[in-house]
Amino acid sequence: MYIALLSYTAPRNEVDYALAEHADWLRTQFAHGLFLVSGKGNEDADQVIISRPCLRGKLDAVLATDPLVLQRLAHYRVIEFSATRTAVEFHTVNEALAS
Repeated sequence: MYIALLSYTAPRNEVDYALAEHADWLRTQFAHGLFLVSGKGNEDADQVIISRPCLRGKLDAVLATDPLVLQRLAHYRVIEFSATRTAVEFHTVNEALAS
């Protein structure tokens, strides 16, 4: 699984103009089943996304299509982790524990 930390690289007033496009992009990724959770970050990131397990290259390719990244308003830092314990609700997305 991955945690993607989005950090703005432009002033907030510039970022605000692209947030509607970013929200549409997020909805699309949720509809495709790639993202599990997203929300506002705090000290380490402006936004946080948790994705389901996938190939890292696929996630990187999808993150590169974020309008905030395309407009050079933000960048992602991705943390990969292996979930060894999950709540029952997450067993269906954690293949390592599903069996």
